[in-house]
Amino acid sequence: MEVIGDVVILGAGIAGLTTCLGLRRQGIRSLVLESSDSLRITGFALLTWTNAWKALDAVGIGDSLRQQHELLRGGEHEVRCLKRKLLLEALANELPNGTIRYSSKVVSIEESGYIKFIHLTDGNIIKTKVLIGCDGVDSVVAKRLGFKKPAFTGRSAIRGSANFNTKHGFEPLFMQFFGRGVSCSAMPCDDKSIYWAFTWSPSTEEKELEDKPELMRQYVMSKPRVMPEQVRAVIENTELDAFLSSPLRYRNPWELLWGNISKGNVCVSGDALHPMTPDIGQGGCSALEDGPVLARCLGEALMEIKQKSGIEAKEEYKKIEMGLKKYANERRWRSFDLIATANVVGFIQESNGKIISFLRDKFFAPIMAGLLLKKDDFDCGKILINP
Repeated sequence: MEVIGDVVILGAGIAGLTTCLGLRRQGIRSLVLESSDSLRITGFALLTWTNAWKALDAVGIGDSLRQQHELLRGGEHEVRCLKRKLLLEALANELPNGTIRYSSKVVSIEESGYIKFIHLTDGNIIKTKVLIGCDGVDSVVAKRLGFKKPAFTGRSAIRGSANFNTKHGFEPLFMQFFGRGVSCSAMPCDDKSIYWAFTWSPSTEEKELEDKPELMRQYVMSKPRVMPEQVRAVIENTELDAFLSSPLRYRNPWELLWGNISKGNVCVSGDALHPMTPDIGQGGCSALEDGPVLARCLGEALMEIKQKSGIEAKEEYKKIEMGLKKYANERRWRSFDLIATANVVGFIQESNGKIISFLRDKFFAPIMAGLLLKKDDFDCGKILINP
């Protein structure tokens, strides 16, 4: 049996590493168990709004990432397209060696008293007082808490990243185009790379595109009226190994109102909590928000336990439980709001019906643009740094 600290986090994704770093800033050690053999950089990039940068500042890596990513025009809003690889590396590099344990696949989770035992495929058993599930849309922890598997929306996304040897010449803008049943967006990460995404509702035959990048490109290029020639040229020049297709999934927002985001000394975060469609660009941002909020709420409980000598196991468990409940209460309505809004915006943007299309083009477009900007008004708060 291997005994590891007080906190174990499943998943070295955005939420998991942000939470781990937030705890680290408070002097609290944690262990991250990652099932893959390296950092999960699938997805190329993510649109980040002001709320995400407040979260990155809270854990102390905002400024270093700003230097590597171009500021997009957004008025008073801080908007950048953040490379996923650089984000995860920045988070991981701030953690002590050995904090992330790769190739750690969970077989089962058991409990004895106030302790959780995590059984791994390599035969090791990890013992922890706190278990945090940041293990993606098919989270074993979310299932343990009673959540259903995220539902398929019937829509899919093709994403890509185009890299150039010289400056691409694009204006620093978040560009979005929709109509005729599809939606497309493109934005520069820096002066030599552009991230783009294309979403639509595929037919049965079109679902077979998922593992065929050449057919993905042909399909996207067959939609000339949706996007301008400049964006089409970017997609056409994207290398085939930089195409990625996947079905869009989401959690029913009502589940968050009656479900257990936390239970005892267990909770979920990131995509394990609030998988959502990409229509308002808040999936990655909300995972970044989760980290500082969870680290602060749990950190306060663990610091209180540390300062109290001779505390009994039951009292320690209760304090941890209250800390996680506080986190759950802070994230419940925010997560509900983002998932629900993304679903509505996605339906309107990709509608091909005459009435919805007319209303969208004449009235809804400015409203939807306002929704995107309004959702970045959230502040996850600060973390009390322990020098």
